[in-house]
Amino acid sequence: MSVIAKRCDWCEKDDLYRNYHDTEWGVPVFDDRKMFEFLILETFQAGLSWHTILRKRQNFKRAFDDFDFEKIANYPESKISQLLNDEGIIRNKLKITSAITNAQAFLKIRAEFGTFCNYFWAFTQHKTIVNPFETLKEIPTSTPLSDQISKDLKKRGFKFVGTTVIYAHIQAVGMVNDHLTSCFRHKELL
Repeated sequence: MSVIAKRCDWCEKDDLYRNYHDTEWGVPVFDDRKMFEFLILETFQAGLSWHTILRKRQNFKRAFDDFDFEKIANYPESKISQLLNDEGIIRNKLKITSAITNAQAFLKIRAEFGTFCNYFWAFTQHKTIVNPFETLKEIPTSTPLSDQISKDLKKRGFKFVGTTVIYAHIQAVGMVNDHLTSCFRHKELL
């Protein structure tokens, strides 16, 4: 008789969600390209469901040159038009142009700190904050930490990085472990 692993309730919608939860969500990210991918996806998710973004993730990867922030920072007007006509992604002009603006700001942070991850993880002294949440209701949508990061990113020229977007981002990239304490991933990521 096999034992079924207990997961966070939010991911039980389908296999796409379960796989993301089991293999990526909350795993600490120290690679700038992966960090940028999550940041871009989170900014496009604003006002939408994460499930919608996950279903379109491969389309975003293709459309945004595998999340190559150096290429994206230099996208010409013709690329913006191409993206606005790409039915595989979210065709919101403000979000598309913010991806370019964010790539440019991302490069400036890399120049200043060596890597974006050095800058970003410094907000938690390069450690994951482990939360003891037992239910989904306990998990906040923002915290003083996400407020601080959001404010600093905006000061540095980033767009679509409100505190809720940033909290979702720091969950995704493992700066906070918000897996429920009953979830098998909570202990695995300690």
